[in-house]
Amino acid sequence: MSVRQIGEQRYRGQIGRYFEDFEVGDVYEHRPGRTLTDNDNIQFSLLTMNYHPMHCDAAFAGKSEFGKLLMNSGLTLAVVLGMTVPDVSGKAIANLGWKEIKLLAPVFAGDTIYAESEVLEKRESKSRPTQGIVTVRTLGKKADGTVFMEFVRSALIQKREGSQDADAGY
Repeated sequence: MSVRQIGEQRYRGQIGRYFEDFEVGDVYEHRPGRTLTDNDNIQFSLLTMNYHPMHCDAAFAGKSEFGKLLMNSGLTLAVVLGMTVPDVSGKAIANLGWKEIKLLAPVFAGDTIYAESEVLEKRESKSRPTQGIVTVRTLGKKADGTVFMEFVRSALIQKREGSQDADAGY
């Protein structure tokens, strides 16, 4: 999170980048990372009604080729996506979509994961003059460098001029 001065000795935290701040080719390394736990996995799986025993039955998962519970890929996707918000979509009006979601390696309890995003494209909105579309490729990486996930995402991002931030007290 960055801050901007709003008065004498007064600062306000802000999240995200305006459309003008993105440059094609820039790479954002999202921090902090997140160490995933069995509790995260079981709670997320049950909350989302994904009762697959590889996510919530250690005895069953112990007989699998992995020998232990696998992290629910919906959880890892949600955590990686969340990590990107301060750098990529904190000033978004809307996510426009995800594509090419690839799950490349298993993730287990105790793994610490990180994310990074590369700006692939940016263009002005044709119908919204105060906004633009930014497309990024995001990688999910374990602490050992193993890439376990990749996806491409587009978001509609505010420009500085005409942003809703002032009206919302941001």
